[in-house]
Amino acid sequence: MKKLSARRRHPLAALVVLLLALAATGGLYAAFAPADKAQADVAAQSLAIDEGKKLFAVGCSSCHGLNGQGSSDGPSLVGVGSAAVDFQVGTGRMPAQQPGAQVPRKKNIYTQAEIDQLAAYVASLGPGPVTPEPQQYNSTNPEDISRGGELFRTNCAQCHNFAGQGGALTKGKFAPSLEGVDAKHIYEAMQTGPQNMPSFPDTTMPEEQKKQIVAFVRHTTNDEPNPGGLTLGSLGPVTEGLFGWIFGLGALIAVAIWVAAHTTKAKKS
Repeated sequence: MKKLSARRRHPLAALVVLLLALAATGGLYAAFAPADKAQADVAAQSLAIDEGKKLFAVGCSSCHGLNGQGSSDGPSLVGVGSAAVDFQVGTGRMPAQQPGAQVPRKKNIYTQAEIDQLAAYVASLGPGPVTPEPQQYNSTNPEDISRGGELFRTNCAQCHNFAGQGGALTKGKFAPSLEGVDAKHIYEAMQTGPQNMPSFPDTTMPEEQKKQIVAFVRHTTNDEPNPGGLTLGSLGPVTEGLFGWIFGLGALIAVAIWVAAHTTKAKKS
């Protein structure tokens, strides 16, 4: 007993106990850590990239190059990120049907799973804006609509019109209408700056402000009532005045012709 007690009081006893405890903790962590899940996520991502590369080779490489390096028919996709792919392909703008001043929105030909695979492959070419999560663009705060309206009128209305109905630009280009556009795609457009639109990264416009703009656009184009009746493109007094001038003046001319015709008949009789 005396010998055992002496060993316990040895100066290195505490160090040995500490090392044994650390070894036991490491062994337990290695045994129970979710390594399988991490490996499964890596394998799933690798599979998505491989499948996306196949889709890219068939539908995109003729313009953007086999490795996304770009060509005379299409820009390089290195560094555009998954958000750009999700926007361009998700809105049907890509693959483009034909060259032109601007590629319009059209019916999408890919499933969302295929879009995700294409996005994963393009994202593997270089870092860029990442496809946003729902909490980044879906707002539950009613005040975001008014705040987003101020931001929209400052940064977006010059091209998209104060009501998001779009407008003409130069040389055949145009700012498209935002009516019916998915909230995620509005957010991604601000992230990536497609075609003629400037990009608004988080360093320029924080995530919260982009969410507020999305809330305003969705409310204005989908939910806001129109007590005035026909919107006439929501272009304001220009179209309203033109409408009144053409149809009002036309009605006055028609009445004048009718009165003149009946006056002439009355005189003859």
